[in-house]
Amino acid sequence: MKVLNDLFDYNYKIYQDSDYFKFSLDSILLSEFVNLKNKDTVLDMCTGNAPIPIILHSKKGNIKVDGVEIQKDIYNLAKDSINYNNLTDYINIYNCNITEFTSSKKYDIVTCNPPYFKKNSAIINTTSNVKAIARHEIYITLEECFKLSKKHLKDNGVFYLVHRPDRIDEIINLCDKYKYGISKICFIFTKNNTKSKVVLLEMLNNKKNNIKVFNMNISNLKTYKNIFKED
Repeated sequence: MKVLNDLFDYNYKIYQDSDYFKFSLDSILLSEFVNLKNKDTVLDMCTGNAPIPIILHSKKGNIKVDGVEIQKDIYNLAKDSINYNNLTDYINIYNCNITEFTSSKKYDIVTCNPPYFKKNSAIINTTSNVKAIARHEIYITLEECFKLSKKHLKDNGVFYLVHRPDRIDEIINLCDKYKYGISKICFIFTKNNTKSKVVLLEMLNNKKNNIKVFNMNISNLKTYKNIFKED
């Protein structure tokens, strides 16, 4: 069922469908992790119902964001949210597979909250095809995320990714393959004395590694706004 919810504490609304899924904390954390400059252009791959483009706009209102979402029903939710919040001058949403997306411009920043699980994962058991596509690498793989971000980024652009720590070795290998220099890795903890289930990465196109690794426990946070200090 389609519902209109508050987008956490960002003073925007977002359309969601309880039969599919709702935007996750991962999208909020990735949006906050992004270091935006005035007039940056952003491509958000696997945009879902557009929480990341809307949150990024709330951080700096003069940026332009393009979001790409493959699933028609989820794309429609994103479009409805952009229209409801009067953001059509700043955010464009495209309904296609990101592997088929073309643009005449290169972006300063690419963000991605991709499917976390491989296509043959046992976790794929679900009654919802929409959820399966969102969670599993049915239409896009982790390596394709790197390949496509490389295609759309400026030479000095930045790729921001949220993923699972159990695939960090694969991510590091892909950074080497596609010539990304890792500048930040942040492991997120939602409970004390537990393993991290979320990792955020900031990667610079055609740069060498200069890695800063840190942890963040968010179990007691009342708001996620401005939790990462920008350089």
